[in-house]
Amino acid sequence: MSENSKNSYLEVKNLSKSFGNFEAIKDISISIKEGEFVCFLGPSGCGKTTLLRCIAGLETQTAGSIIQKNNDISNEPPSNRDFGIVFQSYALFPNLSVFSNIAYGLINNKWKKIDVKKRVDELLDLVNLTDHAHKYSSQLSGGEQQRVALARALATSPGLLLLDEPLSALDAKVRVFLRKQIRDLQRQLGVTTIMVTHDQEEAQTMADRIFVMKDGEIIQSGTPSDIYTKANSPFIASFIGSMNFIPAKIISSGKAQCHQVEINCKTESFSDNQVVQIAIRPEDIRFNQENENDNLITAKINEIEFLGAFQRIYFHSVKVSTDPIIMDISSSIARKIQLAIGDELSLYFSEEDTKVYQV
Repeated sequence: MSENSKNSYLEVKNLSKSFGNFEAIKDISISIKEGEFVCFLGPSGCGKTTLLRCIAGLETQTAGSIIQKNNDISNEPPSNRDFGIVFQSYALFPNLSVFSNIAYGLINNKWKKIDVKKRVDELLDLVNLTDHAHKYSSQLSGGEQQRVALARALATSPGLLLLDEPLSALDAKVRVFLRKQIRDLQRQLGVTTIMVTHDQEEAQTMADRIFVMKDGEIIQSGTPSDIYTKANSPFIASFIGSMNFIPAKIISSGKAQCHQVEINCKTESFSDNQVVQIAIRPEDIRFNQENENDNLITAKINEIEFLGAFQRIYFHSVKVSTDPIIMDISSSIARKIQLAIGDELSLYFSEEDTKVYQV
C-alpha cells in the first residue's frame, strides 16, 4: 500500500447539526481513507442521512468542518464539492432517456459531444445497460433505474461517491444482486464511497469499515468482523445479527450465575454481585456431541424455523432463563439429526464465545 493510500481522503471534524432545539448529529469526527468503502449504519432517525447530507453540502452544519483531500469544503456549495450521489428514490429525469440521464452532468460541464458519447457508452457497459440506452425510466425495473442513477453519479469521475439508502426500495433478490454489483464496481474504480443504510446485512457484505450510529453519535466503528464479534454494547450486539441475552449476576472471577446455572465467562471488567447480561450468538451454541465441559445446559425444543440454508431452533431451559434460547444450525446438519419439537438436548457454548455486558 502506497503512502498516499494510507492518508485520509475525507475528514469530518467535530461536526454537529441542529434543527431548532433538536441535535441531529453531535460532535462527530471521522477519517476515511482514499478508495475505502464505508457505511453509516443505524436505525431510522439516528442521524446517518443528515451526516451524509452535510458532507455533500445539502445541509449546512451547525459546527465543525469537512476536509476533502486537504481542501476545507465546509462552506462550499454542493456544486463546488467533488462527489456523485445516488438517492433512494433514484431521482432520474423522467423526460430524458437513459443515455441523456447519464450524460446530463457531462453536458453541464461542457464536454464535447464525442467525449460525452464515449463516456456514456463506457458507463452503460459498466452497469450492463447498453441495450437500454434509448429507453425512459418508466420502461425500466427498479434495479435498472438504480443502475442508471449509479452510472449518472459516476459519469464525471468524482473522487467521492455518496449512496443514500440506494437499495431500500428494491425487492430482496434485486438488492442482493445490486449490492454485489456496486461493491465490485467500487473496487474496480477505486472510488472512495460512503453508503447510508439501516440494513446490517448490506453493511456487513459491502463495507470495508462500518460506523454504527445511534441518537446522532457514532457509538462504534470497525471492520464488519470487528463490529459483529466485538460489539461494545447490547444495542450493537442485537442490531448487528441475532443475539441471546440472559440475565445474570457475577458470583466470582470467571463465573456468572444465570438463574440456577453457573456460566464460565470473562469477568475482568466486573465486580462480584454485579448484575450483567450474558450474550451468546445463536451460531455459537452447539450440541454437546464431544463431551465438552465448558458451558453445558439442558434445554427442550419449543419451535423450529426453516430459513433455507439454516434452521433456527428455539429452546426453553427453566434452569437458565425464562426467555427462549436461540440456536442456528445448517439445514444439512438439522436433516441428519432429525430434530423435533419436544426433544430435550444438551447444548454447549464456549467461554470464549460468551460475552458479558453491563446492564
